[in-house]
Amino acid sequence: MRLLLVRHGQTDSNVGGALDTRPPGAPLNVLGLAQAAAVGERLATEQVTAVYASLATRAQQTAAPIAAAHGLEVTVIEGVHEVFVGDLEGRADAAARETFDAVYDAWWAGDLEARLPGGESAEDVRARFLPALERVLDGTTDDVVVVSHGAAIRLVAAALLGDTAETWYVPNTGLVVLEPAEDGGWKLEHWDRAVAVPRDVTAGGTPD
Repeated sequence: MRLLLVRHGQTDSNVGGALDTRPPGAPLNVLGLAQAAAVGERLATEQVTAVYASLATRAQQTAAPIAAAHGLEVTVIEGVHEVFVGDLEGRADAAARETFDAVYDAWWAGDLEARLPGGESAEDVRARFLPALERVLDGTTDDVVVVSHGAAIRLVAAALLGDTAETWYVPNTGLVVLEPAEDGGWKLEHWDRAVAVPRDVTAGGTPD
């Protein structure tokens, strides 16, 4: 059994660097739809028995080709949506990005209780995302795909790996594959890494 975490494809919010976290959010743009089709082809030979997506339109659109390749339906679940940025929602200005960066950096420095203004902390994200994963993984022995969002995937992967392993920015339709470890935890099998972090995102990736 493996957990395959997939970030959604590109949206116009990504291109414009907007903080787009409230579902349903922006749909995939033309490139995003092509990326979704490509990741569906990429995962067509995996032993996938279930495909889940967040409440966001872009996640569901990305999940659709993956599910179709396996004759499955996309199951939409709560709890795996992006970090909610609260008062920064919809903004793409430098001040908003600086505020987000400061909180995001605090999380990676170990302060998981640092909170975005009017939004969530890293602890909040993990408190809703991890139980959702437990529910979808319960009793499964095959690969499960969860299509989610960049910042949320990185935060949750770090939690599952014990907050000791290095993690990276997740590009659009990037894949993070985790498998059970002998000690009962998780280990990293694969992490898609961007050749370079796009200029329109922070080092961790704009939450979207």
